[in-house]
Amino acid sequence: MYTQLPAADIDRARAWYAEKFGLEPVEDGDELIYDTGTAAFGVYPSDHAGSNKATYARLVVADFDAARGELLSRGVVFEEYDLGEDFRTIDGVLVSPDGEKTSWFKDSEGNILAIGSSI
Repeated sequence: MYTQLPAADIDRARAWYAEKFGLEPVEDGDELIYDTGTAAFGVYPSDHAGSNKATYARLVVADFDAARGELLSRGVVFEEYDLGEDFRTIDGVLVSPDGEKTSWFKDSEGNILAIGSSI
């Protein structure tokens, strides 16, 4: 079982995941399958890419600040959200009351993804 992300342009998505995450698909056909070593996900052709307004997947990382810094250095742009006092990012980072951090970004297809710290 793995998450699947829609892509309006599969070649653009393949290039984005290579450039921003340094990932090459382990299966490259009608659908792209990626394996990060701890999780797998697929990217499939769809005219509905980017239409979901919610988070498709949240990747929990051991070192949030390092992972976020790496993504920034690769040109990933983090989203800003202000949904009230309890849900507001500052410089693209939401810090929950227990200290957990999350940052959201969009892939080349407009799918919303997140990285988060483990607590």
